[in-house]
Amino acid sequence: MPPTFAQLGVPKPIDRALARRGITRPFEIQTATLADAMAGRDVCGRAPTGSGKTLAFGIPLVARARRAEPRKPNALVLAPTRELADQIMSELRSFSGKVRVAVVYGGVGYGPQIRALRGGADILVSCPGRLEDLIQQGFADLSAVEIVVIDEADRMADMGFIPAVRRLLDQTTTKRQTMLFSATLDNDVASLTRDYQHHPVRHDVGKGTRDVVQADHVFWNVARTNRIEVSARAIDATGPTIVFCRTRRGSDRVARQLSRKGILTAAIHGGRNQNQRTRALNDFASGRVQALVATDVVARGIHVEDVSAIIHYDLPADHKAYLHRSGRTARAGRDGIVVSLVPPDQVKELRAMQRRLGLRQQVTDVDLTAIQPLDGKARRRKPRGAPSGPSRQPTVRGRQHGSPGRPASKNGSRKPRSNHKRKASKSRNKRAPAGARH
Repeated sequence: MPPTFAQLGVPKPIDRALARRGITRPFEIQTATLADAMAGRDVCGRAPTGSGKTLAFGIPLVARARRAEPRKPNALVLAPTRELADQIMSELRSFSGKVRVAVVYGGVGYGPQIRALRGGADILVSCPGRLEDLIQQGFADLSAVEIVVIDEADRMADMGFIPAVRRLLDQTTTKRQTMLFSATLDNDVASLTRDYQHHPVRHDVGKGTRDVVQADHVFWNVARTNRIEVSARAIDATGPTIVFCRTRRGSDRVARQLSRKGILTAAIHGGRNQNQRTRALNDFASGRVQALVATDVVARGIHVEDVSAIIHYDLPADHKAYLHRSGRTARAGRDGIVVSLVPPDQVKELRAMQRRLGLRQQVTDVDLTAIQPLDGKARRRKPRGAPSGPSRQPTVRGRQHGSPGRPASKNGSRKPRSNHKRKASKSRNKRAPAGARH
């Protein structure tokens, strides 16, 4: 039995605020890091996506925050994407009480963000680009920042943000506390630890691929021209699904083609403005659409409750992208299925990626008639608050690639699941299970 938040030294007001949300026991990464973070030590935390890193750094931030002057935040959280920054802000505000939390990122107007900074932001959550812009215009000043959190540090490196992160860190006080959280802690991330942390305490939780291997993984041999048909049948059968494509244009095209198949879809990628991206996520989270068709812009740090399946419509660029795309399902101990659509000319590429991930499932030929919609019709999530009844997961049947008529291996087929009831939420926008938001 893990300790309670109170036993880890979490202040009573925060403990009570978490308890009101049903969060009473910390996750493993929270148990590992909270005491050191609350004591003001530099922390280097590695844990898989969906393991509760936001509370691991958010609780110490709120507990140690002090009143900030206008334009001069006391604590700073750096995040790689707009969606993640917005989600961190919402999570912190849920238990921050009188501590003022503001968020700044690009793609939206400057006005509300400037007003929030002028009014005083005790904790500022930000993407690097917009923050540098606001500093250059004189609307923000980091000289009073005493606590810095770098979330999804490896994603920062992948997106080329490390130079900007360094410039921002150089503007904070040298006596700051620096907490760095990531799914991996190597290369550019290791250089941040070396140059900006002082005797950090390192906590490693779980295997690097834990969030992937806890899901069911299937690899289907599908000709490129058949991918839409296969995807539509799979979405109908499994429920709420994120479909990953490599390009913006491809995402828009796949969304249109799935819509013609009767699948309610929304597309999200870097070519859409922030209002469009936010609306797509909200529509998916609330159940108004069945499938979110996306590029890797949502492959990291975003949690939407009850994502049943991930479809790699286009194979990811590398094993890291597979890891983080797939981590959108099977989060916080829940079930999920990850489907990769593998054209014949990409089997060799897939094998190399599987070796890096430790996945040994066979590529199977899919019999589309075996992917039956539940109860003869598409399974659509009901909007939050709607009555929910029993649901069941489908069984996917296939044959091992190259062995017609031979039953698929245990790892290559979908496992039947027992009936369960999905809990209805009173809030349409609640995305993460208790304590599990990343």
